[in-house]
Amino acid sequence: MSTTFTPRFTSRPLIPFAHDYQHGELEPLHHHDCAQLIHTLSGVVKVETAEGHWIVPPGRGVWMPAGVRHALQITGQVAARTLFIDPLARADLPVTCQVVQVSPLLRELIVSALLLPDAYQPNTRTERIYELMLDEIRIMNVLPFCLPEPQSPPLIALCQRIRAEPAECWMLESSARQINVSSRTLARHFQQETGLQFSDWVRRARLMEALTRLAAGDSVLRVALDMGYESHSAFSAMFRRIMGVSPSDYFPAREGQ
Repeated sequence: MSTTFTPRFTSRPLIPFAHDYQHGELEPLHHHDCAQLIHTLSGVVKVETAEGHWIVPPGRGVWMPAGVRHALQITGQVAARTLFIDPLARADLPVTCQVVQVSPLLRELIVSALLLPDAYQPNTRTERIYELMLDEIRIMNVLPFCLPEPQSPPLIALCQRIRAEPAECWMLESSARQINVSSRTLARHFQQETGLQFSDWVRRARLMEALTRLAAGDSVLRVALDMGYESHSAFSAMFRRIMGVSPSDYFPAREGQ
């Protein structure tokens, strides 16, 4: 597991690492002194930090800067391909946690890097592969799979209830009454503390929970109802709008359930 892997950048700017996780595995809070890109080929990984939660769907990746304490929760059979990166390798590496689109080129470069030697000569194919990976990392597209955490106790408690009961009708007005503030106050504080509008945060929370449930093998209909949607088609339309494909196409092993 990556908690026990200690990268040393004595001869190269990044180190590839392959690890397959079983459903239900957990990695407790830990950190690395280097940056990290976890690319998942299958399954779903939930990343928790003090700043928020991230869901990494299949085929995507999560970037973590050096020193960020994080825990991992595994759903499904996760094939992870990780790059540990010297934080001094480039001056403009991302400085915040983010779920990212892993380009086909970067995906193939990661696979190739697993077979490269630790040490290499300048101006060789090995050096060019490492440098091209760093170039690709700098231009990764950020995806909206982050659920930022608020800081004030009332909003933290409200967000915990939303994640625990995603099927509830979480309207701004009724949610504001739960914490004894006006809807305008809730909207303003929520935007200030999370950077998202309240309705967008709720929508993301439902999508992230849905991705985890689908990866665990729940049927699309069951997930749709549990997320508060009235029908399979309404949920599938939302999923297709955000993910670009239907739930059954995104998790083809679950078709027919």
